[in-house]
Amino acid sequence: MYTCTCLSEVFMRKLAVCAYFVTEKHRRQIQRAAEEAGFSAVFFETQAALAAEIQNFEVLFGYIPPALLAGARRLRWLCAASAGVDHLLEDSLWPHPDCLLSNSSGAYGTTISEHIVMVLLMLLRRMPEYQAAMAERKWPYLSPIRSIAGSRMVLLGTGDIGSNAARRLKALGADVTGVCRSGRTAEPAFDRVLPLSELESALPAADALILALPATAETMGILSRRRLALLPETACVVNVGRGSAIDQEALVEALETGRLAGAALDVMTPEPLPEDHPLWRCPNTILTPHVSGNMSLGLTCDLDVDMFCRDLLRYAAGEPLEHLVDRKRGY
Repeated sequence: MYTCTCLSEVFMRKLAVCAYFVTEKHRRQIQRAAEEAGFSAVFFETQAALAAEIQNFEVLFGYIPPALLAGARRLRWLCAASAGVDHLLEDSLWPHPDCLLSNSSGAYGTTISEHIVMVLLMLLRRMPEYQAAMAERKWPYLSPIRSIAGSRMVLLGTGDIGSNAARRLKALGADVTGVCRSGRTAEPAFDRVLPLSELESALPAADALILALPATAETMGILSRRRLALLPETACVVNVGRGSAIDQEALVEALETGRLAGAALDVMTPEPLPEDHPLWRCPNTILTPHVSGNMSLGLTCDLDVDMFCRDLLRYAAGEPLEHLVDRKRGY
């Protein structure tokens, strides 16, 4: 555990940081912001160490287990270091009904959109088939392959991740349709944006459907068996949001029978995926263990800390948080 040592800080408001990715550079940045905001910053290496002192802090930043929140008697704001906060939405978890929750949506757009481009290229250029052949020491020539250029991409979710993906896919020559709750976005990379009520009209023409959605009651099972059946046999499905968004049994059937060309799933239900789960055996399927985001890219870590520091100054000034989450809506 690392703590500030200035005696005058004993009388300051306190914030706690518990995030494994925080470097010395990040600590100095958070300390500067904390001092400017009138806070004393305390850094914890483990969640267990935080648990012993969590009752002392007004602000928490990082990865905070939901079970610890009830003991955070002074808590007024929790800033999650993740974009997804579905594990923090239950009112019963919180010590006070007026506690604020913010997330780190905005830090992950670059890394996850690059993952999307990577797996799409792998699927369109038939890399799963080549990898299977190489594992058997075979030397095939697979033709034809396809390109992102000229492909029709449907992005279900037009927030930070969807918008970042749209920019990259558009730059590679794709036609990009966005689908979101409102049917509106300020991102110019989308060729068109449809409201969620018109999702089914976009599916029959899709070369790829990309899901970048949070876990909410509204998004659960949104890619149903019926909607999967609307996709053409040449389509691929990419999911970087939450596994709960897809009828996974129907997806397995579509992949096993050739009703879909392939899938790339970074999120599944459950996680970790059991060793005997049929998804492991599906053809033309790329599975990754929920790593498209995470904190493995330094830029993501820097953005995460920057966002917290900006919101800390806003919080201290009594201004609305930039990344405030509506706990009723889930985002």
